[in-house]
Amino acid sequence: MPRLAANLSLLFPELEFAARFDAAAGAGFRFVEYQFPYDWPAADVARWAREAGVEVVLHNLPGGDFAKGDRGIACLPERVSEFRDGVARAIEYAQAAHCPRLNCLSGVIAQGAARERYHATLVENLAYAAAQLKAADIALLVEACNTRNVPGFFLHRSQQVLDAIDAAGIDNAYLQYDIFHMQIMEGDLAKTIERLLPRIGHMQLADVPDRHEPGTGEINFPWLLQAIDRLGYGGAIGCEYNPRGDTLTGLAWAKPYLQG
Repeated sequence: MPRLAANLSLLFPELEFAARFDAAAGAGFRFVEYQFPYDWPAADVARWAREAGVEVVLHNLPGGDFAKGDRGIACLPERVSEFRDGVARAIEYAQAAHCPRLNCLSGVIAQGAARERYHATLVENLAYAAAQLKAADIALLVEACNTRNVPGFFLHRSQQVLDAIDAAGIDNAYLQYDIFHMQIMEGDLAKTIERLLPRIGHMQLADVPDRHEPGTGEINFPWLLQAIDRLGYGGAIGCEYNPRGDTLTGLAWAKPYLQG
């Protein structure tokens, strides 16, 4: 049965972040993830998860200033020092919450920019991050994002992620496969997941086109989740969507997969 993780950066938006851990547990989630926990002390985030009885499975490396348009900084040559400082900070948060994996966002580049320089920076930063995470017994994940919602995102296809990981020569890095983004960019979800499964370290979901809960768009999630289960995927699948209305009402689709 699929193991769903509540993405607490998006679900239960009516609640303060601290209260979302208990809300997720009350809805039947055993696992949670979140995007950027850095506005709160690491010890507090860990305590909220512990007291709610949920397991943290993923969060992101610091991704720059989203208000200024950043969507990760790993490929940006002028921000290498900032990226590397962020790796240390992310490890602190992951260790506090016993989170076993951290996700890297590559960043946005200008239209028409030559990719070679950004690729070289990304590869160097992935090698650095992987080494630091390996020493802490944490896996590195790398995500591709669609260019409709995130114009100019550097890594926007699964193979680009794998090529960067391979170029970095690292053995503790995996693809973070986001079903929403890859339906837009690649399609053919079931066959792609089957082909890439050995290199997938985590999955996330949202329906297309509007990034709401399953059942609001074009993806046949009951069929797809059964297919993923049949393939033997044992990791969590993060529910990283914007609820169209009330979070609990919108979780009707997930009841077969949640506790109680």
